[in-house]
Amino acid sequence: MATKANIVIDQGTTFSTSITVTDSDGDVVNLSTYTGAAQMRKHYTSNTAHDFTVDITGNTGVVTLSMNATTTANITSGRYVYDCELTDSTNTVSRVLEGIVTVTPEVTRG
Repeated sequence: MATKANIVIDQGTTFSTSITVTDSDGDVVNLSTYTGAAQMRKHYTSNTAHDFTVDITGNTGVVTLSMNATTTANITSGRYVYDCELTDSTNTVSRVLEGIVTVTPEVTRG
């Protein structure tokens, strides 16, 4: 079952957030053999997606989602949905994180 977490991204800034993946006993999951993917969309049926960079720190169970300032500057402010899925070495896919993204509008532009 995915952790539910709503996040806020300030348009035009560098964004990063991390979670630690644990099992049902609360033990950290070794993610050394996993790959990750994460996207946000205006709604779940939308064809337009914005990809997060997903970094996995193997035996610590930490998954970090990030976007650079150029990427966030090109996202229209508003409300979106997102999730993050991890794939293990046997191609089993698990959703570990999901929720709402609020992109706040940027005032300062270069």
